Amino acid sequence: MLFQIFVDVCLPILILIGLGWGLDRLFAFDLKTLVKLNLYLFVPAFILVRLSTSNLSGVIGLKVVAFTVSVILSMGAISWIVCAIRRQPPGERYAMKLSTMIYNCGNWGIPLMALAFSELGAVIQVFVLATMNLTGFSLGVFLANAGSSERKGWLLPILKQPSPYAILTALILRAFDNPLEEVIFVWTPLNYLADSLVAFALLTLGVQLSKTNPPPPRGNLGITLIIRLLGGPLVATGLTRVFGFEGETAAILILGAAAPTAVNTALLAHEFKADHRFAAAAVLYSTLIAAVVVTLLLAVLRAGWIPWAVP
Repeated sequence: MLFQIFVDVCLPILILIGLGWGLDRLFAFDLKTLVKLNLYLFVPAFILVRLSTSNLSGVIGLKVVAFTVSVILSMGAISWIVCAIRRQPPGERYAMKLSTMIYNCGNWGIPLMALAFSELGAVIQVFVLATMNLTGFSLGVFLANAGSSERKGWLLPILKQPSPYAILTALILRAFDNPLEEVIFVWTPLNYLADSLVAFALLTLGVQLSKTNPPPPRGNLGITLIIRLLGGPLVATGLTRVFGFEGETAAILILGAAAPTAVNTALLAHEFKADHRFAAAAVLYSTLIAAVVVTLLLAVLRAGWIPWAVP
C-alpha cells in the first residue's frame, strides 16, 4: 500500500520537478524570468479562478482560514524559540522562519489533495492556498525583506504583490455569483493560466534547484526540516480537534500541513536577495523527504489510527 500511495500521489510531483532540473541543465533557463511569471501571473490567476468558483460554504471556509492561520502562527512560534536558543545570524534566522511557516499548499498541496482524496480535498485546499498566499505575500515578504542583504521598506514590496488583490477580487466575485465567468474572452485565458500553475511552478522549482548548490541537511537546516515536516502535521492534528474538524476534512488538513516548504519562499528569497541558498535548500530537501512523510502519514490516516481524521 505504501508503494502504491507513493507512485500515485508523490511520484508525479517529483517527475515534474526532475524535468525542470534536467531541462535547465540542457538549456540554462533564466530563473529571474520564471520567478516573475510565477509570482505575477500564474499564482494570482490560480487564486482568482479557484477561490471565486469554490463551492465550499462560507462558514466552513472561514474555519479553514482560521485553522491555517493558527498553523502558521504555531510554526512561527516554534521557529522563534529555536532561533532564540541557537542564536542564528539574521539572514539564516529569517530564512528558517520563512521556510517553516509557509508551506507548499499550492503546487504540492493541490495535486496531492486531488490524487489522495475526493473532490472535497481540492475544494478545501483552495481556502488553505488563499490564506497561505495572503500570508506568504505579506508576512513572507516582510520576513524575506528583513533578512535581505539589501533591506528596503517592507510595505511597498507587499503592495506590489498581485496575489492579495487576486484574493480580494475573488471574494467580491463570490459575493455576486462570479459574473466574470460570463465574460468568455477574459475567463478563458484566466482558466488556462490557472490550469498551468501546478506544472509551471514545479518546473520552476526544478530549475531553481538545478542552479542551487545546497548545503548538507544538518545543523539549522536539519532542524528546519524537522519543524516543517514533523511539527506541521503534529500541530495540525491538535488543531483539528480544537476547531472541531472530523472525518475527511480533518484528514485533508492534517495531510496538507505535512507539505514541504513552499516554492514561494525560495522565490521571495531570490526576489528580495535574502538567504535564498538556505531557502532553496529547505525547499529541495523538504520536497524530497515530504514524499516519504506524506506516504507514511496518508497510510496512517487511511488505517484509522487518528480516530477523528479517517478519510
